[in-house]
Amino acid sequence: MKVAVVKEAAPAERRVALVPEAVVKLRAAGLDVLVETGAGDRAWLADGAYAEAGAAIVSAAEAASADAILMVGRPDEQALSRLRPGQTLFGMLAPLTDPALANRLAAAGVTGISLDLIPRTLPRAQPMDALSSQANIAGYKAAVLAAATFGRFFPLLITAAGTARPAKVLILGTGVAGLQAIGTARRLGAVVSAYDVRPETKTEVQSLGATFLELTAVGPAAGDGGYARALTEDERRAQQDELTAHIARHDVVITTAQVPGRRPPVLITDDALKSMAAGSVVVDMGSSDLGGNVVGSVPGETVITENGITLVGAAGLPSTMPTAASAMYARNISALLLYMMKDGALAVDLSDELQAGVVITRDGQVVHPALAEPAQASPAGTDPAGTGAAQAEAAGADTAQPAQADSAGGTARVDGAAD
Repeated sequence: MKVAVVKEAAPAERRVALVPEAVVKLRAAGLDVLVETGAGDRAWLADGAYAEAGAAIVSAAEAASADAILMVGRPDEQALSRLRPGQTLFGMLAPLTDPALANRLAAAGVTGISLDLIPRTLPRAQPMDALSSQANIAGYKAAVLAAATFGRFFPLLITAAGTARPAKVLILGTGVAGLQAIGTARRLGAVVSAYDVRPETKTEVQSLGATFLELTAVGPAAGDGGYARALTEDERRAQQDELTAHIARHDVVITTAQVPGRRPPVLITDDALKSMAAGSVVVDMGSSDLGGNVVGSVPGETVITENGITLVGAAGLPSTMPTAASAMYARNISALLLYMMKDGALAVDLSDELQAGVVITRDGQVVHPALAEPAQASPAGTDPAGTGAAQAEAAGADTAQPAQADSAGGTARVDGAAD
């Protein structure tokens, strides 16, 4: 069986689906690995490293002829046009955001396997959980980005020139990305607080040395499978009103809530931004083309408000750390690929709960329940701060193990991005 790694289509995407170490593992399992020329360049992984690991370096056309195509994100029009019936496409395809892609893959006779739909509550799925691995990276980078953007120190500093108080940092959402952001901000010396509507996350937050905010306006909102349930409109308004008072007392706020295929929940309103002191920083990890967790955030851009608040639309954070992100993702996609193989070939078994969770198209049909029944299309994520739709999050929400959470993203995954 031939598997191929191709160049990513998105201009800002620097990750690659496999790293040389993963090639060695797949070769040992009897797979022929093809790598498109330059596929790893943007992650600082040269063709020579892949060749030494046993991969064949090939043209884009030859890579497209493999039995299975491995990607990080979604294919572009050119890549779609190269697919042929009987092939399998692995990647974080985000079908809840773009259901039309599933229809096109089905029409082309391609088996589509989307890693962002991994059933995260299954213990055996943890090595394949790309949303959590990428959310860990996103949460780390969000905290580092906040520290670099903030005009003062994160830690307490006592010098001959005077004393600098530590920064006060607030994390909204304590899934994989959020917990990683907490741990990183703490290691940078900040005084950290966090909020989540799931009271069971309090111990995780405290174990990282942060303070857990307990709002009186909203009761516990834990949902099925460890996710947060959606709040009612009244609960949401009460939550935002009470959160505004806390936000005003912090120098830095990092938000982590994402809902795949839907507008992210707004956690920080215009009034909350106006309540913050000039020089404060807000990093919106939920920022996307559909909106963000913060009023006025723009994905991929940094905006300074009229009252001097720096608002960072932190989209695509894992891609800013391409070498580390690619290494983690390669382990995830390799684990899933090997799990689905039998006797040297891919053996799709939709009676397997794990496989049924990730296979979106098969034999010319859209087979994933969340796509076949749009009204129930929210199986794969979370709204960690509890302000949006309950079980949907693309880059990452989380049922990842708490021990790994500070350990992408506290809520995970990005969340790629995701939380």
